[in-house]
Amino acid sequence: MERRSFLLGTSTLALSQLLFGCGGNKQTQLKVQLLKGSIPGQVVNQFHKGLQQQVQLKFAPVEQIQDLFRQLQNWQQKPKATDEQGWKRFIPFRQDQKTADVDLVTLGDYWLKAAIEQKLIQPLQEVQGNQLKQWSALDKTWKKLVTRNDQGNLDTQGKVWGAPYRWGSTVIVYNRESLQKLGWTPKDWSDLWRDGMQQRISLLNQPREVIGLVLKKLGKSYNTENLDQVPDLEKELQILNQQVKFYSSDNYLEPLIMGDTWLAVGWSSDVLPVLGRYPQLAAVIPQSGTAIWADLWVRPAGITTGTLSDQWIDFCWQPSTAKQISVLTKSNSPISTNIAADDIQEPLWSLLQSDRELLNKSEFLLPLPPSAIKQYESLFAKIKV
Repeated sequence: MERRSFLLGTSTLALSQLLFGCGGNKQTQLKVQLLKGSIPGQVVNQFHKGLQQQVQLKFAPVEQIQDLFRQLQNWQQKPKATDEQGWKRFIPFRQDQKTADVDLVTLGDYWLKAAIEQKLIQPLQEVQGNQLKQWSALDKTWKKLVTRNDQGNLDTQGKVWGAPYRWGSTVIVYNRESLQKLGWTPKDWSDLWRDGMQQRISLLNQPREVIGLVLKKLGKSYNTENLDQVPDLEKELQILNQQVKFYSSDNYLEPLIMGDTWLAVGWSSDVLPVLGRYPQLAAVIPQSGTAIWADLWVRPAGITTGTLSDQWIDFCWQPSTAKQISVLTKSNSPISTNIAADDIQEPLWSLLQSDRELLNKSEFLLPLPPSAIKQYESLFAKIKV
């Protein structure tokens, strides 16, 4: 699932690379490739100041999680046999396989199964291990999400493959001035089917998200495997499609701001940063529950495990750091942070409260069998025609 960050400014990593520390090549280093805007620059600075030894920190922001996943793939690709023979004539001591040059990478939970299956990453620790001191501070929801077997599926007896450091959800964002004319404001997914909304909605161009919200409206799970057994699913999708002006995963906010559309479904990482700048927009988490995403730290395969990367993960999980990440990147935290109303502007405060009841109703987009994925993709293509 491709998400990108619209966050810019001094509070986040908006530079091509953020570097703390100086010295020769022999100086201890921590190299991190992360999703742009997902970690505030001052958090990295605080971590650096708190270290006992001289350390160089290299944090390189990347625009999209999909690009980070591809980078993990590139590190593990073996050259073709024909290329290998040619290279060996000129580079006799060339390594047989590319190796990662960073200690940690941001990855979305949606990509975790593929990364494990393709052996792109290595476990952070065994479940019973104690390398990550703040592991016990995590709620069981997050421990369950990243504890998986070698096929990338949830397994309480598996290993810990990722460290969640922030999370968000799929939300409804709307132009309050436009919807005032209709006399209502959205509260749940069923509002997308209301009269007066024809050709006024934009949806994410993602089968799991769109079909998932219809499943949620029908009282089913986002992770339903056999769509053929859900009565009225295709009918509901066809009716919803008549309300939709276009499908897009990255250009759905601009038409909403301009008034060309009145309502959109989008990711909170995109939506929350713009609410303060455009008071005509408001957002809501659907009452029946929604899809949740998480940004995780993962360790590339082939990298030597170092205590410094573990220290960074533990630092992100300290309550004061977690609160900073949440407030400054306008996201939720897997750690209890006690964000108060005066910590953040009013339009965002209610959306960043970890409502336990709502969280229990919501779901991660978990791995599905290939046959189920084909069902989602074919049905999505069919209703968009």
